[in-house]
Amino acid sequence: MSTELLPPVAPDVLADAVERLSARLRKKLDAAIAGCADRAAAAADGSVEVRFGEDATVTLRPGPSGAVTRAEQAVCTCLLAPRCLHRAAVLGAAPLSDGEGDAGEEPDAGTSGTGGTGTGEAADSGESGGTGTSGAAGAGGASGTGSGTSEASGAHTGARALEGSPIAGGGAASSASRPTAEAPSAGESPVRASAEAATPAAPTAPTALTAAQVRAAAALWDAAAEALSAGVTAGGAVVQAELLRAAHTARLAGLPRAEAAALRVVRGLRAARQRSEGQRLGDLADAFRVLLAGAARLASGSAGAGAAGSARRVYEQGGSLRVYGLCREPVLSATGYGGVTTHLVGADGAGYTVSDVRPGGLARVKGAGSASVALGGAVLDHAGLARGGLRIVGATVSADGRLGAGRGVGATPLRGVDWSEEPAAALFARPVREAMADVLGDGAADAGAPEGTAPRLLGCDVEVLGAAGDCVVVRVAGDGPLLRLRPAHFHPELPHAVNLRRIAEHPGLALRVLGRPDLDRAATLRPLAVGPVPGASATLRLPDGWKGRADLGYDRLQGEHFPRETEPAAVCGTVTAVPDPLADAPLWRVRRLLETGVAGGRRAVAEAGRGSDAASLVARLTRAGLGGAARLAQALTAEAGRRPRDAFGRLSDASADGYARAWLASAVHLAAAERSLVAASWS
Repeated sequence: MSTELLPPVAPDVLADAVERLSARLRKKLDAAIAGCADRAAAAADGSVEVRFGEDATVTLRPGPSGAVTRAEQAVCTCLLAPRCLHRAAVLGAAPLSDGEGDAGEEPDAGTSGTGGTGTGEAADSGESGGTGTSGAAGAGGASGTGSGTSEASGAHTGARALEGSPIAGGGAASSASRPTAEAPSAGESPVRASAEAATPAAPTAPTALTAAQVRAAAALWDAAAEALSAGVTAGGAVVQAELLRAAHTARLAGLPRAEAAALRVVRGLRAARQRSEGQRLGDLADAFRVLLAGAARLASGSAGAGAAGSARRVYEQGGSLRVYGLCREPVLSATGYGGVTTHLVGADGAGYTVSDVRPGGLARVKGAGSASVALGGAVLDHAGLARGGLRIVGATVSADGRLGAGRGVGATPLRGVDWSEEPAAALFARPVREAMADVLGDGAADAGAPEGTAPRLLGCDVEVLGAAGDCVVVRVAGDGPLLRLRPAHFHPELPHAVNLRRIAEHPGLALRVLGRPDLDRAATLRPLAVGPVPGASATLRLPDGWKGRADLGYDRLQGEHFPRETEPAAVCGTVTAVPDPLADAPLWRVRRLLETGVAGGRRAVAEAGRGSDAASLVARLTRAGLGGAARLAQALTAEAGRRPRDAFGRLSDASADGYARAWLASAVHLAAAERSLVAASWS
């Protein structure tokens, strides 16, 4: 179903339209939505009309923002309007407008151009999480020792996350997938996030949540639990509208992060029901986990006000800074945004970013790579900044290191530094095990970290071993671990995948890599830029104008850039035996059970809990030393099948609360166990 003509609709407008329908009309809503987009036609005055026969025409008149934000902007000519099926169906067929929360998604990205996952990351932020923030994030998503050790570590982490929450599993926020920091957050306008006139804000001490916020979070939990119980198959427009209503209430109560998490779930449900290209059930499962965990934590009243998030990115005074370019990263969002993020390093080693992300597709991504930097009147473009530097006076910096472009900000160009010079050299001097320990243990894995906070960049020197599917297998210099270099974005018009294929043709090549760790996969790095290793003979030979680095998302490696010592083989080197503790562990069975619940709802999980399949699941997990995962999976299937009835055959407990608790507990434990396996794969 194409929705190109229909303008975006505010979530509360859609929720109100569905709430006005009678019970009889609600049953017909999903069928009515199916053909609305095909009947849409643009009018001369800029409005959009959808005809339902001779007597009913729905007209949408978007406001200056291009979205339908008020109920009176959607009218129908039938006698039942505004309580008619036609109006609700057209609003339900239109895309959802962005909320105003700063929750981050995970991308995914498909929100982020880095991950190519989920945001497509941003995704997938994600890629992220969105580079999917999927995840936030979630998630987002982004993406071992022995099984027994991993299970113990995962169980401890999961138990600590659940502690203090009245809902099992509710105290843990997403730790496995999150959209990239440069990707537009699911609840935030990327235009405002990229190059807005940042207003410095003084830090305020966190305060406790208000009673209204706790009630709004509890209502959001109830709506999310019902949506999870229904699953994709029964999660139609009515279920989505209830979740949108709760999300709007959360927004009014000052919970923008929770609102954005709910919008990610609704968009995921829509994409799954429409079987959209690139939609992944795992991303929707991660989105449900992030939403339920966040709502439970807020509803418990134990979370600080910082867990509520911010309605817009907050910039603080950073004083005078000297920053030096590291690389450029394309950002291509599945939600229609494109641009570039330039990564910088400060004189003290701190990381910063300058983003230019606006509505637009691939053409916007390509053009932004050489567009002027909107920062303090600087004369550099993003290509020049990635290999140059800036001295910034009156800098404003957000919590995730994004530089603001306020009126009081001034910038003058500086000479760039090579990756072998400080402060850039420090990124590659640290052992990869220590660097990953910090990545897995810092804010990216913190239960209280906001969704959309990407893991920091990681640099290392590697030796190319060969290709393994769509990845390049390398070994970190100095008897380090085996890593997989996976394209940061799989879009065929971006050179990420092509560049990695060329690198894989040269086994023995010494390479300096700067990228983002994929926290959803074992020992996987998504490289953003590569360069020669100082002192190595069999290494890259880049043009002088590239200043010792190649941005894999913009520059294209050619045969002349590779040394003669590693002539391309007739058949590319293929690595077959690559250890993957995450794939070898039977935890995939738990994920399949959780995704079954997301797809088919509570009834599907109850069916999966009957017969030999359930016993086989528990037995395999127990034999692998994953006793905690086995018990939680068993409790989930038991709760899914528990439908107590009274003497008249009526359900005596129709609430989905218990089922959502069991599902979330298993999901949080799975995320913690997978995180421990990912951590072990880097050692």
